[in-house]
Amino acid sequence: MLLRYLTLTGIRRPVFATIVICPICVLPAASATIPGFGGGQIPSLAPLLRAITPAVVSISVRGLVREDNPLYQDQYFRQFFDVPKQLERRLEAAGSGVIVDAERGYALTNNHVVEHASNIQVGTKDGQSFSAKVVGRDAVTDIAVIQILKGSDLKSLPVGDSDKLEVGDFVVAIGNPFGLGQTVTSGIVSALGRSGLGIEGYEDFIQTDASINPGNSGGALINLRGELIGINTAILAPGGGSAGIGFAVPVNIARSAMEQIVLHGEVRRGQIGISTQDLTPKLAATFHTKRTAGVLIDEVVPKSPAEQAGIRKGDLVVEANGAPVRSASQLRNKIGLTAVGDRIELAVERNGAAQTILVRVEGANDGSAR
Repeated sequence: MLLRYLTLTGIRRPVFATIVICPICVLPAASATIPGFGGGQIPSLAPLLRAITPAVVSISVRGLVREDNPLYQDQYFRQFFDVPKQLERRLEAAGSGVIVDAERGYALTNNHVVEHASNIQVGTKDGQSFSAKVVGRDAVTDIAVIQILKGSDLKSLPVGDSDKLEVGDFVVAIGNPFGLGQTVTSGIVSALGRSGLGIEGYEDFIQTDASINPGNSGGALINLRGELIGINTAILAPGGGSAGIGFAVPVNIARSAMEQIVLHGEVRRGQIGISTQDLTPKLAATFHTKRTAGVLIDEVVPKSPAEQAGIRKGDLVVEANGAPVRSASQLRNKIGLTAVGDRIELAVERNGAAQTILVRVEGANDGSAR
């Protein structure tokens, strides 16, 4: 089972790392030129990184964690000794964050980085250190918003559109791995819409081979336009470090969560009253569609917003708010993170005919969304 090695990329101290120095790696002389470039300017990401790296910060967290006392489970210890049910231990953690609103000092990070925080310190690339507070957290998306207090000369990162990503797009990951300080790695988008990993409730991850390690949690995944397109969250790590399989929360999900957190202090999830399943080749043949991706409506709850809007059992949802829908979990995310009272636009195929349906999102009483 590969998933047993799935690791959230926050870091808990102490951390021990082995550094190996290669004795045969020799840098070329400064005057040397690289064949094929004719002595001209060498392609580099440095100009892009100079502009955007000030917006990526390191996060140091201190707090107390309450844990169940294993001795309390033993009835003899409980009978003869005054054994507390829970124990407190001090926590020190390190992670990363991305400033997305410099004027108000708001930064995005992962929930698991700051969930136990009583004290947060944010470090910027130029060496400044500021206190910060948690504005709100959402464990289901693993997104949190913190506010940097009394920060000066803060830089923010422009936010891109993760729905426009394609497999093969070049990306850069920036964060604070192993607490070493700001580190940049590069790679490509390896896959989109990864789910079923057991990390969080709303899974629609960007997979990348850009090296991500413990401490990168909450850091930035950017495109080559310098736009934030993901928040680095987890790695598949058989050996405890990067294996070239990292996962980031798409920025569209993070942005939707942030908007609600800033407005309400929490994410208020919505629903429209449907149950769904992924479109499979067998289902596509049954419903006589040539499409290979989409979400099939299994059930429509009577008197629900979906029924009132005209959605029917057997409809195939192919887009939500203009973005392609690849899976039921992705559609669930779109609906659940749409503000209660707003409308979501669904592109539906019914009996081979396309139509667009606007559905009003209502509150989910049980905290779920569908």
